[in-house]
Amino acid sequence: MKFKAFLTENGVNLLEKRFLPVLDKMGKVCHLFLTREKAYFLPNLLSGEGIQCVAQFHKETLFGDYRISSQIEDCIAFAIDISLLQPGSAANCLQIKLVKKLPPNCTQAMPFLTFETKGYKSAVIQDVPISKPLSRAQVLELQTALDMAQDLPPTLVQVPDLNQLQNFVDWMKHVGDLVNVSICKYRDLHLQISTTLITLGAEFRKLLVIGEKAVAPSEDRNLSAQTRSERAISRGDAQSVQVSVKHFSKSLQCHLAKLDCAFYGIAPQVACLTVIFQFFIPGK
Repeated sequence: MKFKAFLTENGVNLLEKRFLPVLDKMGKVCHLFLTREKAYFLPNLLSGEGIQCVAQFHKETLFGDYRISSQIEDCIAFAIDISLLQPGSAANCLQIKLVKKLPPNCTQAMPFLTFETKGYKSAVIQDVPISKPLSRAQVLELQTALDMAQDLPPTLVQVPDLNQLQNFVDWMKHVGDLVNVSICKYRDLHLQISTTLITLGAEFRKLLVIGEKAVAPSEDRNLSAQTRSERAISRGDAQSVQVSVKHFSKSLQCHLAKLDCAFYGIAPQVACLTVIFQFFIPGK
C-alpha cells in the first residue's frame, strides 16, 4: 500500500482557506478516501450521526503529481482528525505521503500522513496520525455508503440566496429543534417549524429545478403556502422530511467555502434532506 502526491499551491489554498474549516464544523474525525482519480473527505458517512458530508475532488484539483497503489483496486481509506490537517497544509508546495513510523515510547510502528516541504537549506516535516488503513471489507462498506449518499433525489431546487435562508434558520433556533422541509415539483421550497404556541414558516418560490418538475394547478394560486404544500404532497408532487434545526444550520456553514450554487432535494427512499453545493471554478 503506497501513496505519495504533491499538493499544488492551488490545492493548498483550497484546503486550508476554504474546505478544511468547513469540514471541521461537520465533525472532528472524517474518512479520507483516496482512489486512482479522486480524493474524498467523508465526515460522519459511516457513523450514522450528524450531517453525512461528501467532499469530492478530482486529483488534478489538488495535486500536481499523484501516485497510489494498493491491493484494493488502488484504493486507500483511513480516518483522520480534520483539525490536525489545517496547520499541515500551510505551505506553497507540499509533498504528502502515507508512512509507518515508530512513535516515541512505542514498540509498534503506527501509520501517519506525512507533510513535507523542502527549502534551500531546510525541510519541515509534519506527521499527522491516522487510523489503521481500512480493510477490503471496510473499504467496500465505505464505497457502498458513498454510492448511496451520491444518489440524486428526483427533484432538486436551487436556492439562490443562502444568506436569507441562514437568517430564517437562525430565527428557528429560538422556536424549536425540528423543522419540516418540503420540496415541490412546482419549483417551491417550504420550511415550517411549529410548537404549541407558535408556527413559523418560510417559502421560496419560482426556483430553478433540476429533475422532475410540474405545473402548479391554477386552483392552488390563492391558497396559503402551508395548504399548497400539503396538497402537493397528497398529489405526489412534493416530498417532505423533518430534520434537526441544528444540523440544517450546520450544513449552511458550507457557504464559507465560497460555493457557486446550492441545490436542495429529498431522497424518498431514505427520508433525508440532500444538499448539493457546486463549485464552477474551485481555485478562485
